[in-house]
Amino acid sequence: MQLRNDMDSYYTSDEVIYDPNGGDMEGNEDDEPIPEFDTNVPKNITAVIGKTAKLYCKVNNLGNKSISWLRHDNLHILTVGRYTYTSDSRFEPINPEGTNEWILRIRHAANEDSGVYECQISSQPVKSLFVNLRIVTPIASILGKNEMFVDVGSTINITCTVHHSPEPPTSIKWLHDSEPIDYTSMRGGVSVLTNKAETTVSSLIIQLATPKDGGQYSCQAGEDLKPAVVKVHVLNG
Repeated sequence: MQLRNDMDSYYTSDEVIYDPNGGDMEGNEDDEPIPEFDTNVPKNITAVIGKTAKLYCKVNNLGNKSISWLRHDNLHILTVGRYTYTSDSRFEPINPEGTNEWILRIRHAANEDSGVYECQISSQPVKSLFVNLRIVTPIASILGKNEMFVDVGSTINITCTVHHSPEPPTSIKWLHDSEPIDYTSMRGGVSVLTNKAETTVSSLIIQLATPKDGGQYSCQAGEDLKPAVVKVHVLNG
């Protein structure tokens, strides 16, 4: 049987029961199904800074055992069962009713939350499943220098990339001098090509550049993400 001493340490005590058929036996655990991890859960989690991170653990045949979440580097106990054992209220255990899921939810994720977490079954011996959490800050950037020089009549091609986003942004907005670009305007020749993948790439293409096309262009990949900016100069030959 596993006992806990305060918040951050463990000690164990063997519960021995007399066996009338001869000898001693340790509890009656041999008659119970053995708790096992369902390993079909993500072991590497990426979350955006300031957002909510969720770490998943599934256990079959839990029986009367309990589930704990710990920081693996310092063995600091975060949760036990449905209770939070840390003073940091951002950490919360979730066990949806009728499921074998034991989720560690971390609200307002911070850089210092990155690291290895341990989902632990209070069996004898203890069983552990490790999950790595990475906290990232999505970054939008425009390829090349922060100023671009093109000749009148040439093509302006501005490429924006979004890095460190756990999933592609729902949309990428292009602005010219802080105003949304109208791709259906009478000017014509303006288009956007976007490829959503691990790194999202969006290219703004403006054909037959005129002096009016000069100015500041920005790429916005979400409300929480700082836009990437480039200054375009259209030269008269």
